[in-house]
This record gives sequence, structure tokens and C-alpha cells, in this order.
Amino acid sequence: MNKNIVTIGGSSSKTSINKVLAEYTAGLVKGVELTKLDLNNFNLPLFSIDLENEFGINDEAKKLNEIIESADGFVISLAEHNGAYSTAFKNAFDWLSRINGKVWRDKPMLLLSTSPGERGGQSVLDIALSRFPYMGGNIIGNLSFPSFYDNFVEGEIVNSDLKLELNKLVVELEKAL
Repeated sequence: MNKNIVTIGGSSSKTSINKVLAEYTAGLVKGVELTKLDLNNFNLPLFSIDLENEFGINDEAKKLNEIIESADGFVISLAEHNGAYSTAFKNAFDWLSRINGKVWRDKPMLLLSTSPGERGGQSVLDIALSRFPYMGGNIIGNLSFPSFYDNFVEGEIVNSDLKLELNKLVVELEKAL
């Protein structure tokens, strides 16, 4: 039975470049099945301890948690909103952490970020690199992918250095699975 890689584009944008990058990258991993998670498919109220105390854990958060639980590994690409996680990702992350503080279950992950700009979401990537290990993140490798629209054209990476770097990360993830 093939391993299950869950992809997450850390954005609620219907045209998320982070979703594109996560799914593209996971598609390079040999011998796996992909579960392409879209945050838009989960109707999660804005996390509040008051909501949790009054109504318990939201059913949509439980569904999301089941997908996370079923993963053998992750490819996550985070959108950067004002230097941090997008609200959609942070909200899902907060709900998931209330179910299991080790959100990522120590399963191997590639952690990516991209943006149209030259820094490629480096600020949000730095936040996740410092936080995810405390939340069960077994980060096999990471990459800030700069200038998405210049370096990813017609469904392919056109920058040979970035392509090589990403392919090396994919091999590391394959070994870790």
C-alpha cells in the first residue's frame, strides 16, 4: 500500500500559489498517494476558547484532524500575510492543536513558502521553522521559493537552481517515509 502524503497550501485563496507549489512538489514524490487538502473545504469558526468551552471541538476541525492523522507525511507551503501565517491556516492550526498538541504527529514533512516577491515568504517560513517542531513537526527540509511567477511557468519550475534544490528535498522526504 502506498504512503499517503497530505498537501496543504496555507491559504484560503482559490488561486493559491502555495497550494500549487505544495501539490507540484508532492507530485514529484515517487510511490505515494496524495491527499490534496484545501482549507476552503472546512467551515471552521474563528478559534476561541469561549466557543470551545461552550460547544466543544468543531466537527469540521475533527474532519480535518482525521486527514492529518491519516497522513504518512506532509508537503506544506505557507502563504505569508503581513509577515505571518494566513488567517485561514492559523485558524485551522489553532483548532487542530486543541485536538492534539502534536499537530503534525512527528511525521516527515517538507516545509515550503512562496510569494511573488524576492523573499518567497521567508518570514512565515521562519515562524513555522521555529514553531512546528514543538507541535510535532518532523521537518525533513525547507525552502523559500522566491518570485513564484518568474520561477514557475506553465506548471514547471524554470529556475534550474530552484528545481535542483527542490528535487533534493523530495529525495530526502522519500527516504524519510
